[in-house]
Amino acid sequence: MGVVDGRSARRDATRQKLFEATMALIAEQGFSDTTVDQIAERAGVAKGTVYYNFASKSVLFEELLRYGVGLLTDDFKAAVAGREPTAAVEALVRAELAFIQRYRSFAQLLLSEMWRTHRDWQQTLRLLREEAITVIAATLRAGVDSGDFAPDLDVRLSASALFGVCLVVALDWLVFTPEQPIEQVEAAVLAIVRSRAAVNARP
Repeated sequence: MGVVDGRSARRDATRQKLFEATMALIAEQGFSDTTVDQIAERAGVAKGTVYYNFASKSVLFEELLRYGVGLLTDDFKAAVAGREPTAAVEALVRAELAFIQRYRSFAQLLLSEMWRTHRDWQQTLRLLREEAITVIAATLRAGVDSGDFAPDLDVRLSASALFGVCLVVALDWLVFTPEQPIEQVEAAVLAIVRSRAAVNARP
């Protein structure tokens, strides 16, 4: 069991290195100009290690999209655990902003790839996005059911809006005003959510 756990931990550590290296390179020079050799060098692993984990660059990219959105979804689940709906929404906003601050290149890539419907991995990306938004939607639904949020709230649309607002606002923040504290950005997003998405906290 210990040997299996050790291999799993090493595999996860390798994928984390490849994820960070690939996202950084693609942000710098684009997907087409990024080579497996560059990814391996940036990650500090052998080229054969890349191909051992992924059959091709396209497969690598799709799996790393899966990995990145999976990390975000896990952060969402951890953020809402044990919290009442209003506090959970605040925690979701904070979690998404913090994730994008940590993985800015991935967030830029995620936003751009959502518009490219011809990619091989578009269906995968659609499903992954849905997984993340489902966590938000469940939180909003709980708030509607408890009376914390407006009864006519469109849960699915509002969940998509919250996800998108955080993504776009965070990138704008990190590109143009990175010196601004995350707490101020969080407060601004929550103000938008409360005024535009009809999410009304109880007094």
